[in-house]
Amino acid sequence: MVNTPGASNAPVPPTDALVGRAEPAAEPPPDLLLAALREVAVPLALLDDHGTLVWANREFEASTGYDAAEARAHQRELLPERFRRHHETAAARAAMQADRATSVTLTLRRADDSLFECRLHVSPVRGSDGVRHWVAAFQDLTEQISHDAEQAALVEAERRERRSLGIIAQVSDLLMDVTDRSTPLHEIAGLLHRTVVGWAAFYVNDGGLRPADAVSDHRPPSGRGNRHGEARRPDGGDETRDTSDEVQALLDGEKDRPVDLDLEGSYVRGSASHWLAEQARRELGTRAVDGPVVVFPVPGRRRVIGVLVVDGRHGGGLAGLEPSTRTVVELTARRVGLTLDNARLYDREHRLAETLQRAMLPQQAEVDGLDVWTYYAPNSENVQVGGDWYDVLQIEPDVVGVVIGDVVGHDVEAAAAMGQLRSVVRSYAYDVTTPGPVLERVDQLVAGMRIPRSAGLVLSTLRRGADGWVLEYSRAGHLPALHSRAGRVEQLTGAGGPLIGFGGGTRETATLVLAPGDVLVYYTDGLIERRDRDLREGLAALEAVVQAVTARDSAGIGEELLSRLADHPEDDVAVVVVRVPDPADAAERSRSPRRRRWSLPSEPASVGRARHAVARTCHAWEMPDASNAELVVSELVANAVLHGYGHVSLQLYDTGDGLRIEVEDGNPAPPVSTDGHPGRVGGFGMQIVERLADWGWRQSSRGKVVWAKVRPGALPASAR
Repeated sequence: MVNTPGASNAPVPPTDALVGRAEPAAEPPPDLLLAALREVAVPLALLDDHGTLVWANREFEASTGYDAAEARAHQRELLPERFRRHHETAAARAAMQADRATSVTLTLRRADDSLFECRLHVSPVRGSDGVRHWVAAFQDLTEQISHDAEQAALVEAERRERRSLGIIAQVSDLLMDVTDRSTPLHEIAGLLHRTVVGWAAFYVNDGGLRPADAVSDHRPPSGRGNRHGEARRPDGGDETRDTSDEVQALLDGEKDRPVDLDLEGSYVRGSASHWLAEQARRELGTRAVDGPVVVFPVPGRRRVIGVLVVDGRHGGGLAGLEPSTRTVVELTARRVGLTLDNARLYDREHRLAETLQRAMLPQQAEVDGLDVWTYYAPNSENVQVGGDWYDVLQIEPDVVGVVIGDVVGHDVEAAAAMGQLRSVVRSYAYDVTTPGPVLERVDQLVAGMRIPRSAGLVLSTLRRGADGWVLEYSRAGHLPALHSRAGRVEQLTGAGGPLIGFGGGTRETATLVLAPGDVLVYYTDGLIERRDRDLREGLAALEAVVQAVTARDSAGIGEELLSRLADHPEDDVAVVVVRVPDPADAAERSRSPRRRRWSLPSEPASVGRARHAVARTCHAWEMPDASNAELVVSELVANAVLHGYGHVSLQLYDTGDGLRIEVEDGNPAPPVSTDGHPGRVGGFGMQIVERLADWGWRQSSRGKVVWAKVRPGALPASAR
């Protein structure tokens, strides 16, 4: 043997000793095999050919609590009847009859009456005497089932979380635009009904609960002390509060957690719980309700705006709602509450802005010998007051002043600057009259007042003489007015100068002699300015529209300008159209342009007053089709009374070729022509208007104006 330095001299066992010899080993003795089967860590049992247990190892005893004798005595009890899988046991029995190995899943009962599920593997064996027995190996599935259950629970939890996130995302999509007046809450309630609950409905609290159909709501929410109703004592005594009214406690903010509402419960009449239970029963109808419904508060920033009522799919009230379902409903209620609050805040600010702006703008002046039309509308996307303004002044019997201007900005400061400038210009215009000197004085005063906002304007005066009207004007950093004569349009670019307050010198005055039929168009940049074009292109577009106008009255001209240029304004818009009457016009030869205006309260009686006003006007103006005009105005005023708010303004115009009717109300939503109300009278108003007149609508500083021009020879009302 050769010894290698550093190596151990210990003998190395041959490889055969580690991996076994290739030759077969001797058969182990039977007692060794029996001992091995007895000690193996797998429950084993030996069954005779009739299925009777005759032997079991120690692991079987440890798993079941029975030894072989006890297991044999309780063999039928090992397999509980209610847990038997008859289709599997029948298949296993058929395999055993065919002398084949088989497996079957069983639920076994231990000696302590606990149950465990296992997989039984059965194989046939024969002894030296040829008698067949069966070796049964039991595989305990408890750990595997627990692991599978945990995995299934995790998968289900993830599925519910994904579903919840998806529902909240859909709710957020429905509430994305808080100023959208048409987003109905019933869509969100329907979403909850389709996904997580059996039924859902929203109710808002405005001095009392009421069903909520839309996010937009113009009435302020009630707070503490503004109750749904006063509960009366059973003895008929004085009104008192029902202290057990949990729904009212939610509305008052005394509770911030959802409460159960038993629809069959007894509640004090007039209480919020009594009203809501009746409403929920009416909504659910004959559908069976298993247990109470659940009432969730819909919180705003400072107070509870309403409630969300749901009926869980599995009943049981609040306790029957799954945690994920409750989370979804609570988050939905909170988001709806914030959206309602935002919508109301937007509405309040928008109404305030329009009220302030309208108070600062003058009523359209009646001008003898001129046809004047004015228009103002704030940008619908901007709730702040703006700086655009116009003014029409009857300075002297034969002198009319027209002003249009724009203060930079869309905030209260811009509105304040606008109000100051308007007052200053008015004062000096009545004193000096000539535009240039007026603006010079305005420059001096504005510089001393230190008005923080830049402003531009056009000031003009129209003076009537023996030969007609003469226009004088001066511009202070504002877009030029347009002059249209016989289809030709030009910009009045003369007498230009810097913005108000930056003059510091002499302001020029330009003069233009007007001819009959001439049209002057004053405007602010909101009419022509767009993100996709500059002011020069917008001014060219305005010139083209004015040149193509076919109307022969200022109102018709103004409406054509708005319809073509102001469909989607990106800024405030102010427009003044002045037309010099043309004696050559046959429709105007015997009468100058005429207009009448009425302010009507928003009440049904105003419809009759409007009809009488139209009838008297048509008679005075010698217009035919008075009955058609009466029918048209009654439909327009009725819509304003039913669907609008605030006073209703009625204006009638003699356009030379017919009667133009304008009705203004405070609701900015457009009128809609419908097919009527199935099963009810009404709903055909705009269809009647369409048969008798050309009509349209536009936004106004108050809300909207719906106009209609009665068509001569339209189908008489009596023939309908």
